[in-house]
Amino acid sequence: MPKMKTNSAAKKRFKVTASGKIKRKHAFTKHILTKKSPKRKRNLDLGALVDKSDVKRVRRMLAI
Repeated sequence: MPKMKTNSAAKKRFKVTASGKIKRKHAFTKHILTKKSPKRKRNLDLGALVDKSDVKRVRRMLAI
């Protein structure tokens, strides 16, 4: 049976940490930034972890 391919969109959007958790970025950070407060924009810049309900799906897309 052939190896499973990694989903190209997923590999650009997610990173796996050393402990095996999956990191993601926040949405709403690219445009229409004038109406967002500096605090909100600053907090959106921080990374976040994929929710545990989605981890299985993301792992399958990343073929890990």
